[in-house]
Amino acid sequence: MSCCCKTICAGCEYANCVREQEAGLKHTCPFCRHPMAKSEEEANRTNVKRAESSNDPAAIHRMGARCYKEGDYESAFEYFYKAAGLGGIKKDKKKEIYHLEEATIGGHPTARNNLGCVEEENGRLDRAAKHWIIATKLGDDIALSSLRVCYTRGLVEKDDYASALRGHQAAVDATESPQRDKGEAYFKLGRDLIALGYGEKI
Repeated sequence: MSCCCKTICAGCEYANCVREQEAGLKHTCPFCRHPMAKSEEEANRTNVKRAESSNDPAAIHRMGARCYKEGDYESAFEYFYKAAGLGGIKKDKKKEIYHLEEATIGGHPTARNNLGCVEEENGRLDRAAKHWIIATKLGDDIALSSLRVCYTRGLVEKDDYASALRGHQAAVDATESPQRDKGEAYFKLGRDLIALGYGEKI
């Protein structure tokens, strides 16, 4: 998570850290290049300022999540409500499905999984299962869970399920990279050190 409340993968964050260390640069946000907060308290202050000054829905949502975590549910609701209302956008199911279909055509596994969920909601489990088979082959873990349930209920043939499992593993293998593995190890070490009480020293 960057200071802009945008999510990036561990491999990309790791690559940014390596670039900064090699060039002798201070650690900055990969998106806006502002200096990263040195503590959670400083990060929270930055998020409050960003939420109050820019009407940034991501920052406002993040503030809501923080309030919720702290048990301040009333403030959390206010932040979530404000974040959801920015731009005055109303839910449009037809547009949602249209964009899911467009993303699906482009090969987006999460969109394919979500189309399966739409079909399930409409009682068309056979169509939902077909979407989940394809999404699973594209590497989507949530679709795999849904497909597993379909298989145990006899809604999916054994051969189709086995094929989807092989496709899922191939998709997962294709996304592996040395940089991403190093990034995961790097940030796991950071989390472990924080858990041991060394948060201020790293």
